[in-house]
Amino acid sequence: MKTKNIIIIAIASLLIPLFGAQASAATEAQRKADFSISKKGLALEGYDPVSYFEGGPKEGSKNISSTVKGITYYFTSEANKAKFDKDPSKYEPAYGGWCAWAMAEDGSKTEVDPETYKIVDGRLFVYYNGFFANTLKLWNEKAEKSGEAGLVKNADKNWDKILGS
Repeated sequence: MKTKNIIIIAIASLLIPLFGAQASAATEAQRKADFSISKKGLALEGYDPVSYFEGGPKEGSKNISSTVKGITYYFTSEANKAKFDKDPSKYEPAYGGWCAWAMAEDGSKTEVDPETYKIVDGRLFVYYNGFFANTLKLWNEKAEKSGEAGLVKNADKNWDKILGS
């Protein structure tokens, strides 16, 4: 009886890590599908996420990069990379790097201009700025009229739907 239990425990201990690895790979694949990723496979089109919080967006270097749960970021310096690696959730863009305005309006995944951004309550929001509109301006206009908290609440709710939370 004891030998049988030992064999079962040994087999289980070998199989459990395999299931964990599969779950992790599935989670990374889903995260990549949910995030706005450039054609080069980068978040924020290669801009350094820490730089947004320290004076404004700057393009990072492919020589200084970090990958978090399948999402790759470039950095302008080893110091910025270290800050990011210490607390990625502090620096990753809200809504997977999709346009915050579009997320608040209807939950759509809209491409962004990585140089059009705003820090809201310590979170990095990026916006579409192109042929049709600068959605940061639309965001700010609506925030002045009805408050920014309502926009953030709508965007958070719509993002949670996308994530299936």
